[in-house]
Amino acid sequence: MNAEIIAIGSELLTPFHQDTNSLFITEKLNTLGVEVTFKSVVGDSRANLVSVARIALARTDIVIFMGGLGPTEDDLTRESVSEAMRLPLKRDPDLLADLYARFAARRIKMPENNQRQADVLDGAASLPNAKGTAPGQWIDGQYEGRDKFVMLLPGPPYELKPMFEEQCLPRLREKLPPLFIATRTLKVAMMGEGECDSRSAPIYRKYERVQTTVLFKHGEVQLHLRGRASTALEAQDMVEKLAEELEDELGDHVFSTAGESLEQIVGYFLQMRTATLAVAESCTGGLFSQRITSIPGSSRYFLGGVVSYDDEIKKLLVGVPPMLIKEHGAVSKPVAQALAEGIRRKCNSTLGVGITGIAGPGGATDEKPVGLVFIAVTDGRVTDVVERQFPGDRERIRWFASQLALDMVRRKLL
Repeated sequence: MNAEIIAIGSELLTPFHQDTNSLFITEKLNTLGVEVTFKSVVGDSRANLVSVARIALARTDIVIFMGGLGPTEDDLTRESVSEAMRLPLKRDPDLLADLYARFAARRIKMPENNQRQADVLDGAASLPNAKGTAPGQWIDGQYEGRDKFVMLLPGPPYELKPMFEEQCLPRLREKLPPLFIATRTLKVAMMGEGECDSRSAPIYRKYERVQTTVLFKHGEVQLHLRGRASTALEAQDMVEKLAEELEDELGDHVFSTAGESLEQIVGYFLQMRTATLAVAESCTGGLFSQRITSIPGSSRYFLGGVVSYDDEIKKLLVGVPPMLIKEHGAVSKPVAQALAEGIRRKCNSTLGVGITGIAGPGGATDEKPVGLVFIAVTDGRVTDVVERQFPGDRERIRWFASQLALDMVRRKLL
């Protein structure tokens, strides 16, 4: 079965509020093997709510409405779902009595408009709300010839989460056939999204029961694999087989199969080899060091680094020969090599990294444009140096440079 989640509230269409409830509900539904195929955010308009509700009811098996169950004029979920499903609203005397009792316990007179919160769709079961005054509603039955599960839930997360977890999930678990979802994420370094997909698509197309999503994010391609089957073992087996085939095709471009970041993987490899690392970075301004040290326990393998922006710092603290800078310029292959080799000697580390480039927006020439970066990695015997021309703004160029440097360290340790 598939589900659709509809978040209701004009505030969710502004820059100041975000729907986080749908993330929680999606995670919980996935444990039942239910895929969320649509999500919508709708403002406080009855016409729009009715329209969205009718579309959702026509195309999905489980429809969950979140928000709009309060007492105010702009709380329109009950009335809108009533119109969309052609189910009349009836005022529940027990709910109404409970509302009056809640206000009386606080020694507050209940406003008349709060009575609306006792209106329940014909045939719906009310869901008690221990955290607030807005009860939820559960509808389980036929709608235009198809089995449907419809839920109306309050918007505040501290009300919605316990209601969904304690009252809706058990009902769904009892009604739905057992299904299981297995997932894997493969992360690919320094390969374009187009090339990665052209090599991967002929493989993942063969697996019709596994959904593959290809994303390009932060200088890496992510392949998200998602399989659904009647047993956990079957779902996992499908996903694992596809992951193995993709790894065989993409080779050592795949740096993670369990969601780890590139800096985590580099840390694992350094610890496995009992190796240490030091860096002299210029255009990245400490970003490489920051990413390495963001991993707990990085003091076991990261000795330190120098942010050598000024040429005099390159000479004084890293030991770059002055004539090298004079002859080739600070942004050059020889200087990147000297930075890597110099910082390795200064720190007595297993590996040394040197990064120099032009992140922009200024400082470029015709011969050395913005985005030009040189990165070197040395183990004391062989020094690898690469030249790249990265597109984008200053932040993007710096991130891509740090990503390439980390990947070069990873490959050096393979």
